[in-house]
Amino acid sequence: MIRFLRPFDPHTIRLLIFDLDGTLIDSRLDLIHSVNATLRHFGRPELEGEIIASYVGDGAPTLVRRALGESAEEPFFHAALEYFLGYYRLHKLDHTTVYEGIPQVLASLANAQNDRQRLMAVLSNKPVRPSQDIVQALGMGNYFVSVYGGNSFATKKPDPLGAETILRETGARPEETLMIGDSSVDVLTGRNAGLWTCGVSYGFAPHTLEETPPDVLIEGPRELATLLT
Repeated sequence: MIRFLRPFDPHTIRLLIFDLDGTLIDSRLDLIHSVNATLRHFGRPELEGEIIASYVGDGAPTLVRRALGESAEEPFFHAALEYFLGYYRLHKLDHTTVYEGIPQVLASLANAQNDRQRLMAVLSNKPVRPSQDIVQALGMGNYFVSVYGGNSFATKKPDPLGAETILRETGARPEETLMIGDSSVDVLTGRNAGLWTCGVSYGFAPHTLEETPPDVLIEGPRELATLLT
């Protein structure tokens, strides 16, 4: 079901900026395994998968710090982060898949229909190299004009720098742009950049969309095509 919380005309949208984890891809299991492999390596008890999944969305350093606990000393944190990044680099595609319906939606949006072809980009808080590798490996690379990660800029989402860079590169105006994601981080990013926002309730953090409501909320990927075509 498509639920508008702040009405806008979807046909005016020229640029779509997608979050990655929990929006385009289900990477939950590989992230859980990588965090728990890190904890095992350093003699720490493993965490439940749902707990780890709730930590996702603010970038790898924050994910690892939350898993270790805020009291972890800096040398230990940096060693754990390095191990996590190395492990995840090797195992990022063990179980990660594109959400059902996303390939068809991207293909539909990429095809010009009645002069309504959209530009599309990815803005993730995941490090840029694995973000780009995953997008390419899962067959989505040709749909996006750019794929940026959490270390592409001096700041991460919800700071608007990444979104503003994509606007500048594509020539799209904020009022012609839709930020799409599964968490409050994405909604706040859109708000901070003056964009329209679309929340997806099938991702990792739908509860945060209740705290920070998007302009429109969808329950499944195919509803995005219905909304925009």
